[in-house]
Amino acid sequence: MMLQSIDPASGEIVWEGPTHAAADCEAALHRARGAFAGWARTPLEQRVAIVRAFAEALKADSEALAELISRETGKLLWDSRGEVAAMIGKVEISIAAQAERAGVREQAMPFGRAVLRHRPHGVMAVLGPYNFPGHLPNGHIVPALLAGNCVIFKPSEETPATAERVARAWAAAGLPEGVLQVVQGGRETGEALLATDIDGLLFTGSAQAGRIFRKAFADRPAVILALELGGNNPLIAWDGDAEAMATVIVHSAFITTGQRCSCARRLIVPVGAEGDRVIDALTAVAGKLPASAWNDTPDGFMGPLISARAAEAARAAYAGLLERGAKPLLPLAEVAGRSAAFTSAAIVDVTGCDVPDREIFAPLLQIDRVANFDRAIERANATAFGLSAGLLSADEALWERFSLEARAGVINRNRPITGASSAMPFGGLGESGNHRPSAYYAADYCAFPAASLEAADIEAMAIPGLA
Repeated sequence: MMLQSIDPASGEIVWEGPTHAAADCEAALHRARGAFAGWARTPLEQRVAIVRAFAEALKADSEALAELISRETGKLLWDSRGEVAAMIGKVEISIAAQAERAGVREQAMPFGRAVLRHRPHGVMAVLGPYNFPGHLPNGHIVPALLAGNCVIFKPSEETPATAERVARAWAAAGLPEGVLQVVQGGRETGEALLATDIDGLLFTGSAQAGRIFRKAFADRPAVILALELGGNNPLIAWDGDAEAMATVIVHSAFITTGQRCSCARRLIVPVGAEGDRVIDALTAVAGKLPASAWNDTPDGFMGPLISARAAEAARAAYAGLLERGAKPLLPLAEVAGRSAAFTSAAIVDVTGCDVPDREIFAPLLQIDRVANFDRAIERANATAFGLSAGLLSADEALWERFSLEARAGVINRNRPITGASSAMPFGGLGESGNHRPSAYYAADYCAFPAASLEAADIEAMAIPGLA
């Protein structure tokens, strides 16, 4: 069976190749098992050197890789260039994290020493998403390889070409054969890979898929799961300059055409004039956001969604909100002269409406008006998700309270809630993850601690009760 990836802005075929069946996944596992012992025994400094060589290979290929990401995803070129830069930066951050969180530590003891070491799990399956097809899998793969694991990577079926190009960069860096392999395909390939005797699943994607994986591995406790899932993320815009707040909200809700797991899905504002000013300023800016293809000049702010099918799903979600009583402040519309994958930014007022607690992966923002800050926090936390949250306010007391009470793994103040540092952990609570955050803390799930008590010589030990 053949797989294609399509440029959503133009409809052109970007990549075409065969998919991998169950037998291919079993063969990949066998090769990884064969490579594991040698890679795990490779001195850490050599693994570090190869990972750094990978970063250099990315640098040499950065513009071509960014263009490929844009062609496959529809992301604008400035966005894809930022993704490649994040991939390169991840290398030194991962090296530092490995040394700090998964290195070797020892302590003198009366009999000798206590030593903490970390050991790789074995063969890790990495399933990647389409929205950041380089950066997000890279956040699993780099620390996994540093720890001494082998990796079998199944990218999204929407972005196979990016995975192939990144794999070539690893090969150019001198990574031994079998240590990193790519298998291509859709759900069937993923299911076949996870049915093999893997030691870990590192996944970034939807909460629905995360629920499936938790159930599938309930009786396989030896397989470590690190699940980085989506969010129905709240942003409270409480006080400040309305025009300035509008720009932060736009970056929170509509960057990457709303296709970031940390995007704001719900905007909470105070009832009355303060909230009205924010909404008026927001709709004025969002209604003028330029849409463009990745190779247009000049750049726009939003590109297409990943596919026409995704755009249709966004329109269905929008219609569903209206059916539940939501009031359209900025309608979700097609973009004239563009492919069916394009949609405009949309804003709806859902105050008082019974709307589903779900992630709508599109440029669609729901506004909820509340009477006071107590209610604002209550509404922010009224979700089964817990990935990102934010507060726009100059009031230190409000921030102190929000930072303590918000139920999310990423909590920002006066900045877009899509912003996150690779030098800090990234992950969420509830439906947003399984308490194994990625980014700087990825080192934690890529190796297990092995604690030892060690003495150089065997000495006789007193046995109480014996003469």
